[in-house]
Amino acid sequence: MSEWKDDKTEMKPGIHERKWEIDSLCYPIRLSYGYWKETGDISVFDKDWQEAMKLIAKTFKEQQRLENNGPYKFERTTSWATDGVPLGGYGYPTKKIGLIHAMFRPSDDATVYPFNIPGNYFALQSLIQLDEMSSGKALFINGLSHDCEVIWKRLRDVVKENAFIDYPPAGRIMTYEINGFGSYNLMDDANIPSLLSLPYLGLVKSKDPIYQNTRKMMLSENNPFYFKGKAAEGIGGPHVGMDYIWPMSIIMRGLTSTDDKEIKTCLHMLQKTHAGTGFMHESFHKDDAAKFTRKWFAWANTLFGEFVWKVYQERLHLLK
Repeated sequence: MSEWKDDKTEMKPGIHERKWEIDSLCYPIRLSYGYWKETGDISVFDKDWQEAMKLIAKTFKEQQRLENNGPYKFERTTSWATDGVPLGGYGYPTKKIGLIHAMFRPSDDATVYPFNIPGNYFALQSLIQLDEMSSGKALFINGLSHDCEVIWKRLRDVVKENAFIDYPPAGRIMTYEINGFGSYNLMDDANIPSLLSLPYLGLVKSKDPIYQNTRKMMLSENNPFYFKGKAAEGIGGPHVGMDYIWPMSIIMRGLTSTDDKEIKTCLHMLQKTHAGTGFMHESFHKDDAAKFTRKWFAWANTLFGEFVWKVYQERLHLLK
């Protein structure tokens, strides 16, 4: 039985936790689309998969909240502020502009403003991919392509109009979260999708000037969750507290860089901060890598393997 069985939300058998994150529904589409493009095989996309895809589109539409708040809400009895959602479990007010509401970030922390920009970028891409998959002759799913198209076209336009601000220290940049009324949250979190990770996910071009401005800001003291200490420097997040760097952010910095020196620096920081375990951790203290969270963190270890493999294929000289 789950430790969160008493959460004030619609718990069901088999559910461990019911935090709503946009990316949770994007990754299955990303995996499906990548498999389809690589193999051309559609035999795995059975009735259960098709019903799941319809439910994803339905959920995204509900969480646009254009007519009402929808069926999802979440509350928890806790002293940890980032584990609960205010105002009856629906979050702080938003202007209904068509973006998808996210009550939680990829880190499992509650959003400050419900429109998480990296998450909406990810949903935009995922809906375009699902539209393409479901509109073909080989894998036609009645009505799904139309539903996806309606949502992604609105997302495309609204993201373009609302996700950017002019910030004098950096120029024109992307925001992390907004509410549609003009309020925005200037930060980045290590968990993916993040602003830093957008080119890795194929959501923007790495050379895009606005992304480069955003990247420079998020890898600086202007990001409240960028930490620099004796052990390393990188992005963390509220999830484990201040001064803890997530190796995932250093890996993602390397994966999205085109500069040999920066990539080499990321490799070096990762080499010296595993605290003698040989594995990437969830996080470590900026001044002492021996103070870390999670002895085993598969997400970071897998990304690290991908990073090293990419360097091996494209910049072998950095490994010599």
